[in-house]
Amino acid sequence: MRRPTNSSPASADPVLQRYEAQFRTLRVQLANLGFFSKGTILERRLTCGKPACACAQTPARRHGPYFEWTYKVAGKTVNVRLAAEVVAAYREAAAEWRRLRSLLRRLENLSRRALKRKGRLPHPGGGQKSGA
Repeated sequence: MRRPTNSSPASADPVLQRYEAQFRTLRVQLANLGFFSKGTILERRLTCGKPACACAQTPARRHGPYFEWTYKVAGKTVNVRLAAEVVAAYREAAAEWRRLRSLLRRLENLSRRALKRKGRLPHPGGGQKSGA
């Protein structure tokens, strides 16, 4: 990736300097992400189907909790049952996925603003660009 140099006309623009500093800050946050995975962690409590079981009469006495990780693949929902000891890791991975998506949106928005701003700057040499 090409990085702006201090000798470019854009570096004299304080707005672009601010955008570049914000972009660097966001890149550091991106580099500090942990393992990530899209999806949601669900906690379910189920009835067993036996009419005499307490879970059939009292929702608070349902069996569980059982944990599932759900995510989409090609438009289809995939459910994976998780052992209780890995639930925290999957929750953290899902949170990291949301942070990743947020950072990418922020980087993209900042890039658009910077590119728009650069398009308004006069070209070096002060003249029109030649087609040759």
